[in-house]
Amino acid sequence: QVQLVESGGGLVQAGGSLRLSCAASGRGFSSYAMGWFRQAPGKERESVAAISMSGGSTYYADSVKGRFTISRDNARNTVYLQMNSLKPEDTAVYFCAATRSTGWDQPTRYAYWGQGTQVTVSS
Repeated sequence: QVQLVESGGGLVQAGGSLRLSCAASGRGFSSYAMGWFRQAPGKERESVAAISMSGGSTYYADSVKGRFTISRDNARNTVYLQMNSLKPEDTAVYFCAATRSTGWDQPTRYAYWGQGTQVTVSS
């Protein structure tokens, strides 16, 4: 079992940057692909980015390509989401999640979830 705790959210002006972190505890972090999702009020949870077990492969939603970067440090059991050029529409609660499955953009493929961290981008 894996426990996930996100941090790094906050309030930022449009055009600014934030780096989210997701610390994992439990066994086998490096055997999970990791994903970041977000959910805005009244909207469904959507995929933002994902990264393979080794970090060699990544996935990004079209809405964040070129602005967000996902990375992981298996020695520190941590996955990161660097968010640049933030827009008001990026405002949401951001969640990290762990999976041993394929289909990284599908929330139902993830077995473990963090509690989320709020990101608010002001215009």
